[in-house]
Amino acid sequence: MGIIAHTYYPQSGRLVILGAGESGVGAAILGKDKGFDVFVSDLGEITDHYQAQLLEEGIAFESGKHTHELILNAALVVKSPGIPEKAPLIQELRSLGVPVISEIEFAAQYTDAKLICITGSNGKSTTTMLTYYMLQKAGLNVGLAGNIGNSFAYQVARAQYDVYVLEISSFMLDDMYHFKADIAVILNITPDHLDRYDYKMENYVKSKFRMIQNQGESDYFIYCLDDIETVSALDRFEIKALELPISQEKEVVPGAFLSTESNIIINIPNGEVFTMSIEELSLQGKHNIYNNMASGLIAKLQGLRNQTIKECMGSYVNISHRLEHVAYIGGVNYINDSKATNVNSVWYALESFSTDIVLLLGGVDKGNDYDMLKDLVKQKVKAIVCIGKDTAPIHKAFEDDVDIIVNSSSMIDAVQLASHLATKGDTVLLSPACASFDWFKNYEDRGDKFKDAVMVL
Repeated sequence: MGIIAHTYYPQSGRLVILGAGESGVGAAILGKDKGFDVFVSDLGEITDHYQAQLLEEGIAFESGKHTHELILNAALVVKSPGIPEKAPLIQELRSLGVPVISEIEFAAQYTDAKLICITGSNGKSTTTMLTYYMLQKAGLNVGLAGNIGNSFAYQVARAQYDVYVLEISSFMLDDMYHFKADIAVILNITPDHLDRYDYKMENYVKSKFRMIQNQGESDYFIYCLDDIETVSALDRFEIKALELPISQEKEVVPGAFLSTESNIIINIPNGEVFTMSIEELSLQGKHNIYNNMASGLIAKLQGLRNQTIKECMGSYVNISHRLEHVAYIGGVNYINDSKATNVNSVWYALESFSTDIVLLLGGVDKGNDYDMLKDLVKQKVKAIVCIGKDTAPIHKAFEDDVDIIVNSSSMIDAVQLASHLATKGDTVLLSPACASFDWFKNYEDRGDKFKDAVMVL
């Protein structure tokens, strides 16, 4: 590994980190190791865990405030993905000509490891974890980072991996300029976080396509040929990498497609063809066929044997809070899909079950348009239990489609209501379509509270 693989920014002086979560603290540690004068500032309260880490490393920080004179003198700023570009402090730094970048952008300078980068409005966590699982099982020296696990920067500082699998959000991509993905994946693009993009879909699409910036002819770009937004945007961007589309609707070579016999077929240049029946996949549902195709293509590009790929696709267990089986009680299946924070994720969840569904829906509404769910709700949902503060839009959207829509006062109340509404053979599905910050700390807390409530039934 080279000490500095790619230099684009100041390599010494004052490094200010805005936000002291996983990515911020990781960037601070890497900055310290590289000889920067590091200062961490968080407008919110820094958790005890991260405060202890910063104290142990001897890194200066402030919690619950931003002291401008300690920030504006930075040579380089690494900001949390959660801080919007429009924030006055960011605008002030930009006006002073101070580079403001993401943790991923910062850390990528200090590694020459292969970078496999996965984005998409839905499915990116599952695809990232499945890819990591495959590469790890095949014996590769592989790290997992981005939106998942220990921060990329921390691993670059304190671990030595040959390959990284990175789950990348649009917020991260917005602050990435020189970063290059060896393998870039865009799974799909559906309306999400539009409040950060002036409510313009083209701005959100442009953000996602930053994934392929700086790629060259020796790199790879995997995308879904069945996704309207992705395909309609292809002509607007210069694509130098080898394109490997995935499709369930048409045959593509090279790439991955679903055959008429319901087999996944994967072709890469100069590689042995891979074939696997979708019935053998451990992750079922139409959306998971795409996830497996993308992961399978990556595995083939990394030289994994077909048998290893097949074994991994057949044995992988899904991540927590994404269509996670919780319990089977009184003939009712309880599923935790708390990570479904947008309408499209809920569509995928509803599409995955054939039984009657009691749906737990709601939270902090992000301007959701529920129209795309109407047909599936009519077909499959027998009752909706509303959780969280924004229940009125749910009643308005589905009052003509579902016989029973009830409000709940807590997660325990919601699960008890759902258990009374469900009968043997039904599925109780937590798939909220909304953010969680009204009743819960985050979507993980929401999912954990759901699981706790199910287990006391």
